[in-house]
Amino acid sequence: MQCAHLSGFLVLFAACGGPSLSIVRDAPGVTIMSEDGVFATVHATARPRPFVWPVTAPGGTPVTRSYPMAREEGEQEDHPHHRSLWFAHGSVNGFDFWHTKAPQERIVHVATKTSQVSANVVEVESDYAWKVENGRVIMRERRALRFEDHGDHRCIEVAVTLRATEGDVVLGDTKEGTFALRLHPSLRVDGKVASGTLINSEGLSGKGVWGKRARWVHDYGPVDGAVVGVAIFDHPENLRHPTWWHARTYGLVAANPFGVHHFEQRQSGAGDYVIKHGDELALRYRAVIHSGAWDADRVEAAWRAWAR
Repeated sequence: MQCAHLSGFLVLFAACGGPSLSIVRDAPGVTIMSEDGVFATVHATARPRPFVWPVTAPGGTPVTRSYPMAREEGEQEDHPHHRSLWFAHGSVNGFDFWHTKAPQERIVHVATKTSQVSANVVEVESDYAWKVENGRVIMRERRALRFEDHGDHRCIEVAVTLRATEGDVVLGDTKEGTFALRLHPSLRVDGKVASGTLINSEGLSGKGVWGKRARWVHDYGPVDGAVVGVAIFDHPENLRHPTWWHARTYGLVAANPFGVHHFEQRQSGAGDYVIKHGDELALRYRAVIHSGAWDADRVEAAWRAWAR
């Protein structure tokens, strides 16, 4: 085994051959190239916040929505703040970084570094400042993205460290958050071109997944004639694991450990979490993007292997 330190985590990986990945620094940001084309592009400097788009399965099949970055036939142009794969939250010291309707809330890029860990693993690590009116910083973040290619599936691991460098930070109780993907319209459960299936680790499906706690959520179905799927994992060391899921049948899947009063009809503020000045909160998620059909047993086995 080899090991690497990734944003406060000791990450283990097996040295192996097979598929290869490479890094291209270009105008949009950092593009991860696979043997069959673009795997993903990290738009690290995007305003009002960073995101990853496109995201593709083995074979190059897109698994996330293009809007609002581009317009594709069959895509509904709703929720323009849903940008492929992102991390944000709707209440940070009372400011809304999820919708970012007001001009002051923005996650501002500070620096990015990349590394080729092995032939099939690359990492992109960025620092951000969460800013509000007059450029005031209320929180700092380090976000480490790890991209892996394993042939019939790919992985994007997201390790986020939120740092209360300017004072206490209150991550507020709202359903609007937090680690999220807006999936390809064909992977929707409801809608004109919907052909997806949405399930979780507890055996719930469709609309029953929303607001429930689970180790993972899995969405799969045919896209452009190919069967693909995306499974999103919550790490057992995360705050309030297993997390709640803001997962909608129109294609949004988001892990949210804060929205307790929405998800469980408890009193407002029940899910608030305070990062004390000088402290930090680490969160870790994994998106497994696969080609072909995966059943719940295979997804569960993949989660368990990663969780160890």
